[in-house]
Amino acid sequence: MLPIKDNNPTTITPWVTYGLIAINIAVYLLTVTLGQKAHFLVNLQYGAIPAVLFGNAQLPPQLEVFPPGFEFLSIFSAMFLHGGLMHVGGNMLYLWVFGNNVEDAMGHFRFLAFYLLCGAAAAFGHGLFDTTSQIPMIGASGALAGVLGAYFLLFPKARVLVWFFWVFIFYVPAVAVLGLWIGMQFVNLSSGAEQGVAILAHIAGFFAGLALIPFFKYSYIPLWQGGPKQVPVFGVYRPGRKGHATNAAPPPWAAAYEQERRARRERMKNAGRGPWGRAGDTQTDKSPWGRYQSPKPEPKPGIGVPKVTRLHPGDKPDDT
Repeated sequence: MLPIKDNNPTTITPWVTYGLIAINIAVYLLTVTLGQKAHFLVNLQYGAIPAVLFGNAQLPPQLEVFPPGFEFLSIFSAMFLHGGLMHVGGNMLYLWVFGNNVEDAMGHFRFLAFYLLCGAAAAFGHGLFDTTSQIPMIGASGALAGVLGAYFLLFPKARVLVWFFWVFIFYVPAVAVLGLWIGMQFVNLSSGAEQGVAILAHIAGFFAGLALIPFFKYSYIPLWQGGPKQVPVFGVYRPGRKGHATNAAPPPWAAAYEQERRARRERMKNAGRGPWGRAGDTQTDKSPWGRYQSPKPEPKPGIGVPKVTRLHPGDKPDDT
């Protein structure tokens, strides 16, 4: 299930989200041009190695880039390194879809701090599982998981357009998309299906986002947008339809939908299409949509059977 976009409008321009995406892509393109060996050395120097973070190992002097005692800075540099095109592409797609609304809920600077803290929590969550591991952890997945956790609590009833099984494209509630994502992390962790992937970092980052979002969001932004009396999560939103309660609010994506619908109706009205079409002289114009129906043809006069006068004996001349 691959997200494409959501129907959740923002009130600000998410400059931090755009900046993070641009930096991640630029760093990936730079490391790719270095060659395979140099790329591997960059991952060792700037990746988050659990054994180094917890003092159980030390990099060779020629590979050390951080001063002694500041090896923890590799946690933040590792967030901008990726192992391949699919790695960076998938992470940036999720950040593009979900990051702007989380940034809108807390502001630019707090969102940047939130993103980095979730990434740090993900790195430590992964490192605590094996403090002697000398495999560098790279990627923005841990920080991104924190963004997904925040979105899960803030906008669970928003609609997300997903590409399902590479064939079907339809809208799904965000709570279903993100719930399936975190559920798959636990399944992969228990089965060991994805070796070489920091699944624990994903889980730790997601729950860090759940825990930190109440302290970073604006105070007037509610969690679980609208509560249980809002328009049902599943089903089709109908324009003008009220919720089950008199104080129910429309779903968060309804404003953008209504604006698009009004603009479409206005274009049809200006063009004289639809119910606002120009009236004619036919009877079909009594109904607004009648002019689009082909008028029924007039019935042709029947030929019938000609009258035949029978002249047989015993018959009346007028019998037919």
